[in-house]
Amino acid sequence: MAEFKNMQGSLTINSENIFPIIKKWLYQDHDIFYRELISNGCDAVTKLKKLSLIGEYEAPAEEHYRIDVTVDPDKKTIEVKDNGLGMTEEEVNSYINQVAFSGAADFLEKYKDKANEDQIIGHFGLGFYSAFMVADKVTIDTRSYRPDAVPVHWESDGGTEYSMTEGTKEDRGTLITLYLNEDSLEFCNGYKAREVIEKYCSFMPVEIYLHDVKQDEEDRKGGETPEEKPLNDTNPLWNENPSQVKEEQYKEFYRKVFMDYKEPLFWIHLNMDYPFNLKGILYFPKINTQYDNLEGTIKLYNNQVFIADNIKEVIPEYLMLLKGVIDCPDLPLNVSRSALQNDGFVKKISDYITKKVSDKLSGMFKTDRENYEKYWDDISPFIKYGCLKDSKFGDKMKDAILMKDLDGRYLTVEEYLKRDGEEAKPEDEAPKEAPEAKQEEAKSEEKPAEKQTVYYVTDEKEQGQYIRMFREAKLNAVILGQVIDTPFIGYMEQKNENVKFVRIDADLTEAFKEDTKKDEAEEKKAEALISLFRKAAGNEQLDVKVEYLKDAEVASMMTMSEEGRRMQEMMKMYAMYGMQMGDLGEKDQTLILNANNRLVKRLLNEEGGEELRQQIAEQLYDMALLSRGGLSQERMTGFIRRSQELMMKLS
Repeated sequence: MAEFKNMQGSLTINSENIFPIIKKWLYQDHDIFYRELISNGCDAVTKLKKLSLIGEYEAPAEEHYRIDVTVDPDKKTIEVKDNGLGMTEEEVNSYINQVAFSGAADFLEKYKDKANEDQIIGHFGLGFYSAFMVADKVTIDTRSYRPDAVPVHWESDGGTEYSMTEGTKEDRGTLITLYLNEDSLEFCNGYKAREVIEKYCSFMPVEIYLHDVKQDEEDRKGGETPEEKPLNDTNPLWNENPSQVKEEQYKEFYRKVFMDYKEPLFWIHLNMDYPFNLKGILYFPKINTQYDNLEGTIKLYNNQVFIADNIKEVIPEYLMLLKGVIDCPDLPLNVSRSALQNDGFVKKISDYITKKVSDKLSGMFKTDRENYEKYWDDISPFIKYGCLKDSKFGDKMKDAILMKDLDGRYLTVEEYLKRDGEEAKPEDEAPKEAPEAKQEEAKSEEKPAEKQTVYYVTDEKEQGQYIRMFREAKLNAVILGQVIDTPFIGYMEQKNENVKFVRIDADLTEAFKEDTKKDEAEEKKAEALISLFRKAAGNEQLDVKVEYLKDAEVASMMTMSEEGRRMQEMMKMYAMYGMQMGDLGEKDQTLILNANNRLVKRLLNEEGGEELRQQIAEQLYDMALLSRGGLSQERMTGFIRRSQELMMKLS
């Protein structure tokens, strides 16, 4: 056995002190030390397993590799113990004492490559120093797997001074003991320790056992035996062959990881070995409201070690609305594992994930349209957001965009235009000219192709009157009522150049009107009626039209051009940020009066006294405004008062 030389000295550091850098820059979250120390223990076990495989170490027949974490609130200590390959005196001196660098940049440069060697989780000398974020004093007791190894005891109080002597450890492996500072005593609480370990280490490849000294003592006094159960799953589901995984296993994993007991709609199992190693599972969650989708979480792992949630360089922004796990051992992380180093490589990973998601969705649309339609209401926010944020994703999904119509059918733009044309056409009408012929005619006349219209609804309750008129006219419309639909309509118009989207209350289509011409006397009555309503509205510039509508129940309605309404909505958005945009958009409103309605007929024929006619005109104007969404506080007060007065006159 080699003679052990007791040592004392200063840590080999070329900067003033490593610890301020670790505490203030390298690691932002102090609880990260649990991840670093435990992953170092896993690293030591992984190395020993490799030595066993190549014949350099002969493992006992019933070898049980493990990590043991012991917290003692009374002693204010945390112990992290592994039964990996351990260290010799020379290795402690190399990995612990010679953390040599001339500044933070050199430190990162030295260790960023070593962290990825042989796909080992971490590097002992790197993660070990995170202990000093929470401890005033740290000791190491270690013994190498080599038969002639001499145990080593090392300790430091967090400065640049250390001592290293021959130790007393009898078994193979390493034990690290942290003597916590007063600001970090929460970490030796058993519940806190469990919370942090489950956060970072739930899927590490070596079993992790937690021992709470105080709680164990209380259990023994009560006659209970402390339960010996690992905190982690050493073989997570994403490592399994997708063809071997059952549906219930995917659902159980989802419930366990995300604590979400609403079943996911479906999932994508990622499994790639070349040109980089990546595994994972992405879930499309069930959405209860249009705001639930903001709560997605993509957990990123590196060799089963939790790194972070929703790293935007790896996960496209719109996919962060999903829930899932991704494990990529090839990620070029910096030493703190909090940032990425190689933008080009990371972009390839992101592109791969995007492609797999779009392949899954577009494939489902083509081969399993029934289920795709069943899921559409839930998955449409993801798809629409993805199209808006990523042109490649949008190109892949362009033919799989669905819209739900008034009859509950899910249609593409092409299907809507075809069905709407068929339903609006009388059965005995001659077939329309072929699209090819139309195109040739347009070319010969050198006129741009006429845009086809997709009518849509944003609020079925508010636009109920228009929906009824559409149904009676055998016209169709689609429902686009989600928050994301406002920008998505513009996107769809860009992608479909010959298509325009028009809300059903934007204009009065010819299908609603009777083919009736007014004579001179009727024109004069209409002009007088227009004057009456402008006075009732208190707006001499109000655009008023008197039309003969097929639906006699409709007395008055307010329309606003699609362009004007979009401008108005944009101004409201700007107003939220304090910008003053005037009253643009109001000029595009048109009040439609139905000459076939009994009330309007009475006004046209000037029946009743002037006061009553004025009240009815004001009432019909306010009702038209109500059908578009509401009245100002002042007009609503007047509407209620006037309604009471009119009822009194009728009683």
